[in-house]
Amino acid sequence: MTTADVDSERPNGRSGHGPADDFEVFRDDWGIPHLKAGSALALARAQGHNAALDRAWQLETERHRVLGTTAAYLGAEAVDWDRFARRARLADTARRCYDRLAPETAAWVSAYVAGVNAGLADGAARAPEFAAAGLAPGRWEPWTPLGVWLSTHILFAGFPTKLWREEVARRLGDDRATLFATDGPGTSGSNGWLLTGARTTTGAPVIAGDPHRFIEDPGVYQQIRLACPEFDVVGLAVPGVPGIAHFGHAGGVAWAITNAMADYQDLYREQLRRTADGDVEALGPDGWYAVHAHTETVEVAGGEPETVEVVETDRGPVIIGDVTGDVTGDVAGGEAPDAPVISLRYPPRVSGDLGFDVLPALLRARTVADLDTALDGWVEPVNVVLAADTTGATLHRVAGHVPVRPQANRLRVVPAHDPAYAWHEGAEPTPRTEVDPVTGTAVMANERGLAAPLGIEFAPPHRARRIRELLGTPPGAGARGLTGPPWSSADMAAVHTDTRLASSRQLLSLLAWAPDLGPDAERLRDRLLLWDRHMDADSADATLYSRLRADVVHRLAAHPALRPVTGDADPWRSPAYPPLFRPWLAAVPRIGYALETLLTVGLLPYEDRLAIVAASAEAVAATPAESPWGQVHRVSPWQALPGATPEEVWPGLAGDHDCVLSTSSVPGITDLFARGPAARYVWDLARREDSLWVVPFGASGVPGSAHHRDQSELWASGRLAPVTTDWNLLHRTEESTTTMTTTPEPTASAASTVPALRPAVHEQKVEGFGVVRLVPVDPAADAELLHGWVTEERARFWGMADHTREQVREIYAFVDSLPTHHAYLALRDGVPAALFQTYEPDADPVGECYDVQPGDFGIHLLIAPAEGEGAVKGYTDALLTAFIGYVFSDPAHLRVVVEPDARNEKALARMVRVGFELGPEIEKPEKTARLAFLTRAALGLV
Repeated sequence: MTTADVDSERPNGRSGHGPADDFEVFRDDWGIPHLKAGSALALARAQGHNAALDRAWQLETERHRVLGTTAAYLGAEAVDWDRFARRARLADTARRCYDRLAPETAAWVSAYVAGVNAGLADGAARAPEFAAAGLAPGRWEPWTPLGVWLSTHILFAGFPTKLWREEVARRLGDDRATLFATDGPGTSGSNGWLLTGARTTTGAPVIAGDPHRFIEDPGVYQQIRLACPEFDVVGLAVPGVPGIAHFGHAGGVAWAITNAMADYQDLYREQLRRTADGDVEALGPDGWYAVHAHTETVEVAGGEPETVEVVETDRGPVIIGDVTGDVTGDVAGGEAPDAPVISLRYPPRVSGDLGFDVLPALLRARTVADLDTALDGWVEPVNVVLAADTTGATLHRVAGHVPVRPQANRLRVVPAHDPAYAWHEGAEPTPRTEVDPVTGTAVMANERGLAAPLGIEFAPPHRARRIRELLGTPPGAGARGLTGPPWSSADMAAVHTDTRLASSRQLLSLLAWAPDLGPDAERLRDRLLLWDRHMDADSADATLYSRLRADVVHRLAAHPALRPVTGDADPWRSPAYPPLFRPWLAAVPRIGYALETLLTVGLLPYEDRLAIVAASAEAVAATPAESPWGQVHRVSPWQALPGATPEEVWPGLAGDHDCVLSTSSVPGITDLFARGPAARYVWDLARREDSLWVVPFGASGVPGSAHHRDQSELWASGRLAPVTTDWNLLHRTEESTTTMTTTPEPTASAASTVPALRPAVHEQKVEGFGVVRLVPVDPAADAELLHGWVTEERARFWGMADHTREQVREIYAFVDSLPTHHAYLALRDGVPAALFQTYEPDADPVGECYDVQPGDFGIHLLIAPAEGEGAVKGYTDALLTAFIGYVFSDPAHLRVVVEPDARNEKALARMVRVGFELGPEIEKPEKTARLAFLTRAALGLV
């Protein structure tokens, strides 16, 4: 364990190594945290501690998503994700990637985790969601931030789109596989642009943009400042992940990204079979071979637990389909379209590298060259990057790992046993280009551009073209209020909020030529042809257009040419694919997003397209409505807690999928939107204090706090808040370590649910090992932790491998009710390390199996799987030293009795090594046990 791990339970956020480990917390008028520390490690602890205070519920939700344990408190709706997280082996991949980190990066990440663990109890006490969900905060492991990053981005590259293409090819023909090529239901709408100094009022570059993701409450991005002697960076951090990865301004250099839309994850069609011994085999290029397989249990609040078989072949973990049959020869998968078995191959799982070594390097970058060098190590996700520094240097490149493999892998699901589809060594080169010297601009908007060689489907070009058009507006020409160069930071908001919908062109062109319209439909046509094509919140014409578009989408879906993918065989309803992937397989949204293509290409005769648009115009005209767009186009933010009702904090909103203001509704399904600008930023390289930013809600993730929703009105209206950089204008808070030099008094609920805060029955320092504390087990709060321990294969001798979490809770609730039996968690430097149980033999069934002597005292011991005997030399012996010290601290205890399973030779050997004397075997209902005894005399105690 690292020093950061040992310090992880110090509630005051200090490591105890001196002033360099202190940190101070300041906040601006928007409650945005500005953290200052004496070292990078202390600053990482400060960032973790702050995230735990401001975003405790969000952090715990993300931790459970990594582990695949969200259904245990969110219920059946979360099972699909949990099943995927287990099968895709997200947590195991995060552990692998953490183990491969450079030592200094590992220490930095561990310091962040130490801060999280130190602040979670206080953060949870502030967050009402914990009580509503009946959830106690758990413990973060050093690798958890890598898991958060992985789970956040595992679906980012949209590999389920390959399932859709597979279905389209099967139902419409191979030549139609990419017919619906567009950004799809998992759409990104991120924008970014750079202006060189020649185009700005200050003569220095400006970078601006907005990441479009699901609007989550709390937000997916956190505004923050991180300052220490090595660097001083403001930017948008991901809660649960140290540093500032995607959007930052370090004073001398600033950077921003959009999703490159690259394809770097593959799906393989596997053939599996189960042998007579119950093992699993897969068909590979050289024939059948044994693969990894084990089962896990997903606990479900209010429902029965579900068993998940985790299988991993040489390609990767199996995420779709099951192993069928009980004997050799019964094959699952293969070419059967109704029951595919599909594995996922993704770079971090293959290489054990998530690119986290880049994160501290980004913070330390001083120039574009520094940033460029750091980004050479970027892995996941694959991004387009814009950067500039105070010297005027600029950068426009792709960063990330795209494996070298056949083009077919990018398009469809490919056969696993065919070596032609294997990955090759290395990665595809990452394209780069220069900023246009004529216009002095560079734009990135997920379009088919710089990253074109690395992907298959990209966003339509409308947003990128519109941004270039706006930035190129000559002086005095005017474009929605913009007057053209030179540009200032304040001007950028007008680009952020532009609502022109260029993708309306094809539908309106067909409407112009639609034949034989009735009078009402003609008036509708004339009105929409005069419409300025801006999806403004107060525009009733925008609403009419949306209604027309939705009707056209549904009529297209009913057309015979598309019925194979929209009728009774709609892939949306296919049981072959897990429900998690069905949004990528829903035909009507696919048609809505690909509407331009379907109204242009020859799949449908031109006359049919005209007829569909004419029929839709008649239908919409027959049911007139004058609702402004903002009345129907409202945000529907995602919240983890079922039944949570978001406050309505903003007026109706403008924009649409293909606008620069990409508030993405789902054409043909709903005018509501769940995706939009998850933040907006403007980085000014002349004066960082002239930079601007905003998020949809606020800096705090705590409902009811002053800064929970205070940026919502700014965000909805397109305005931004200033980036305050003068420390004298900030407010120092009591979160600083100088006011946290003593352990705070925990609340009653925190003390009962967080092991490290419970009163100890015994505390002992073991030289070379650490401080061991024994605290009573809380059956309700510790049920999940204990269930994870006792159901592992290594704990099979405990006889609870098939128990549910509720059954484990009931067992320890019963133990807690007995005056003769007690259960304790053993904490090593605050970290749960073992389960230690004691009992009085004459009040236990074991007392009927041997001659109980006065002073006998029984114990059970289970080492935590997260540590394991091999984690530290003498690990278990050190724990036993503390346990025996506790037992014999009571002079009434004369002899320790243990009763391990007679087959557990490892445990028996350990007992003998410590000084136990082996006794006879005894028969118990659940096992054959071997008694062993350790007397006070044997240890030289009197």
